[in-house]
Amino acid sequence: MVEKYTVKVYEKGLIIIPAEVRKKLGITPGSVLQLYIEGVSIRIVVPQDLKSLFGADGEKAIEVTRLILEEKKREREFEIRARL
Repeated sequence: MVEKYTVKVYEKGLIIIPAEVRKKLGITPGSVLQLYIEGVSIRIVVPQDLKSLFGADGEKAIEVTRLILEEKKREREFEIRARL
């Protein structure tokens, strides 16, 4: 079943996604969405995982994210030791 919503385009191209749609799809402030242009249509997709969000660079993005998280963990451990 296709659900249809009508939204208004505001200044700078902003649109409001209806609350029931945001809730249903888990869209929260800061969520990243993908837009696909299909002829005269726009399809908005909520990526299901980090790899699909970054497409062909998905594996690289996952590795970079892992490295960032490891570095943050080391920084936290260093800060905790410095307080002792």
